[in-house]
Amino acid sequence: SARFIICLSLLIFFLACITYHPLKKYIQDWNTLRPVPGAEGAYPIIGNALQFSSNAGDFFNQIIEGTTEYRHFPLVKVWIGPLPLLVLFHAETVEGVLHSSKHIDKAFFYKFMHPWLGTGLLTSTGDKWRGRRKMLTPTFHFSILAEFLEVMNEQTEVLIQKLEKQAGGDPFNCFNYITLCALDIICETAMGKKIYAQSNSDSEYVRSVYKMSDIIVRRQRAPWYWPDFIYNLLGEGKEHDSRLRILHSFTQSVIKERAENLENTGSDNETDHVFKRRLAFLDMLLQATDEEGNYLSHRDIQEEVDTFMFEGHDTTAASMNWAIHLLGSYPEVQTKVQQELEEVFGSTDRSATVDDLKRLRYLECVIKETLRLFPSVPLFARTVGDDCRINDFNIPKGVDAVIIPYALHRDPRYFPDPEEFRPERFLPENSTGRHPYAYIPFSAGPRNCIGQRFAMMEEKVVLSSVLRHFSVQACQNREDLRPVGDLILRPEKGIWITLEKRQH
Repeated sequence: SARFIICLSLLIFFLACITYHPLKKYIQDWNTLRPVPGAEGAYPIIGNALQFSSNAGDFFNQIIEGTTEYRHFPLVKVWIGPLPLLVLFHAETVEGVLHSSKHIDKAFFYKFMHPWLGTGLLTSTGDKWRGRRKMLTPTFHFSILAEFLEVMNEQTEVLIQKLEKQAGGDPFNCFNYITLCALDIICETAMGKKIYAQSNSDSEYVRSVYKMSDIIVRRQRAPWYWPDFIYNLLGEGKEHDSRLRILHSFTQSVIKERAENLENTGSDNETDHVFKRRLAFLDMLLQATDEEGNYLSHRDIQEEVDTFMFEGHDTTAASMNWAIHLLGSYPEVQTKVQQELEEVFGSTDRSATVDDLKRLRYLECVIKETLRLFPSVPLFARTVGDDCRINDFNIPKGVDAVIIPYALHRDPRYFPDPEEFRPERFLPENSTGRHPYAYIPFSAGPRNCIGQRFAMMEEKVVLSSVLRHFSVQACQNREDLRPVGDLILRPEKGIWITLEKRQH
């Protein structure tokens, strides 16, 4: 009938309107990027998506094999669904993106973190990001970080007590021990809240932090999960929402409690005394103002607290675990670290001070070399903010560039015998003249990691304490580790070690 034909025509017209611009952009990008070398087998619209394994470990191996296969090319393109991705893993091309203030927006894939992290420091863009960064930078000042040392020492003591029960025994997986310690540290420093993760690893909040990371990564890799209306109907989408409620209600209640505590600091009760003594990032956020003198809303604060919680424990935990594996695999390096610890601490059992940490220069080289081989964030992505040229290729605005530190850090031009663990690479005399973008475990340029000094401080405290108390032996070869590159680089089956108690 005429009515049916009119309805059908309107529907076709409507579909043509909503698909015209995306389709036009897709065809333009396809033509502009044609000269860029790319992964083979890309189909129209779905791209290379079907070639990627759904298993996280296999997927990461595919990426690393690809960077090895294409290492002689300055950049490579891959299509995930209708979206082109540029893959960068050479210092010269990486600098082109990270150094520029035009390319500071995070890529499309980060939008799947928005339900959890909102648009805090990790995920925000443009003026909001610039304003937040300016406002939050003072909260990472060294004198403020020094206040957190007490928390780091206390939680490390709990860890040592847990590890003592394993000393002299069979091989065990230390991954969770270290991770729960890092979670306790970030909870108390970010929120001023003890969650006793090391004593209660079954906590619903702890489980939800891990689960949420897995859920986000699975969605990022599967274009058919991208539309919200489809995702929300699926079991995966429902689990995403229930985890989100747990995570948000926890941080909301802490912010509310902390804000009320701040208003009541006139009273002089016991909790108040602790509150004044122990500063947390949250307290600084509650008192921070923007350039117009406005305070952050509780929602704004929650974005940053959730971001700190996510960014601030998994990354350091993974790095400390990799370091323990490497120290346990290279006894000569471990001996050198322990000699340095004896020079600084003697045979005492005292906690580390800020001055002690400054003197642990060789341990710092060990941490840096660990982050070279196993960067906590193995890949991250930016959106190209303007038409530009990268290595003589025209790159259209809006294309996402994926930077792979894991491959970048293995460039033999800057790191001869790249698979070898050699902390001496990072002694000042061996670092001079190295390309500033050849080593970027904390990203680089205007959008580098705001928490890198916090991370280095925490890692030095925990690792120095473990190595003062124990000698570590690794029970896995490098091949057994199978790194899984989700949001964070983790070993597929944990880190297995044995510990021997050291005699002072």
